[in-house]
Amino acid sequence: MKSAILVKSKKPLVVTDIDLPKKLDFGQVLVKVCYSGICGAQINEIDAVKGPDKFLPHLLGHEGSGIVEKVGNGVTTVKKGDHVVLHWRPSSGIQAPTAIYNWRGRKVNAGWVTTFNEKAVISENRLTVIPKSFNLRIAALFGCAVTSGFGAVNNDANVKIGQSVLIFGVGGMGLSISYASSLVSAYPIIGIDIHKSKLNMGKKFGLTHTINGKSENLKNKIDKILGKKGPEVIFETTGNSKLMEKAYDLTPHDGKTIFVGVPDDKIKINSLPLAFKKVLKASHGGASFPEHDIPRYIKLLENNKINLKNFITHEFELKDINKAISLFRTGKAGRIIIKLCDESEWG
Repeated sequence: MKSAILVKSKKPLVVTDIDLPKKLDFGQVLVKVCYSGICGAQINEIDAVKGPDKFLPHLLGHEGSGIVEKVGNGVTTVKKGDHVVLHWRPSSGIQAPTAIYNWRGRKVNAGWVTTFNEKAVISENRLTVIPKSFNLRIAALFGCAVTSGFGAVNNDANVKIGQSVLIFGVGGMGLSISYASSLVSAYPIIGIDIHKSKLNMGKKFGLTHTINGKSENLKNKIDKILGKKGPEVIFETTGNSKLMEKAYDLTPHDGKTIFVGVPDDKIKINSLPLAFKKVLKASHGGASFPEHDIPRYIKLLENNKINLKNFITHEFELKDINKAISLFRTGKAGRIIIKLCDESEWG
């Protein structure tokens, strides 16, 4: 089966054929992957931002959709033929051992979930069953982008009706946060980004005001919208350490800063305000629980309460995944997905 392997840090992925494990371990599930998203987490893995990668070579990808082909012993929450979302946040079911694949006699490591491969051995607790009638292309967004962004708003920030929201970075995660903020009637919802095209797209998903990130004196521009009080909730999605510091500094003494992006370096903040009313949180997947959250979001989609179709701005095939990653790095795309199977194979 075709897979994209990270063989060496900071280098393009190698797209090649690898062999599946000979048998499924306890709690493992074999899934035919239909769509995969690309997330900043994969860029961090490729760039080894956490230090030397001791698991090389290994597979990547942590959000996707697919169809169950086989289940291992002990699995009770999914069965052959089920359509599923593949997600990195754990949910119900067994946390199985991670799979090891074979590539020309060489071991290829994998985590509990991978999606940059045509077929994947997944831990049961990284799968959530969805209706077969639901579009698998859209379903891939529930693996991370939507659940993490919506969760950051609902669970981490507890945004209230009428609260003001400021978002640094209007990529796939920023769009999700903006949309969720609009669903809970936050106002105003301000997006900051250096790409005009992304700010324009953000207006379709809840942004009421936009600011070019290259502008001088961001505080003055924010004050023109909000007055001297400042934003009640600030989300930082880029992981840029300097922007994370800026987001915290711009947060009022009684406001909340939510770090959604993974920092690219150490940050320095004045912690004294935290002893009073200021709040600083780091989001971990929006504290989402896929088994509960995904069915709720599907219900909203099926009843035309939300629309996620335009979240996806680009689609590539697996053979072109390095082109997709290069585009992701430019910051000029919304959500990019990789297509790994045809609709005729959905069953």
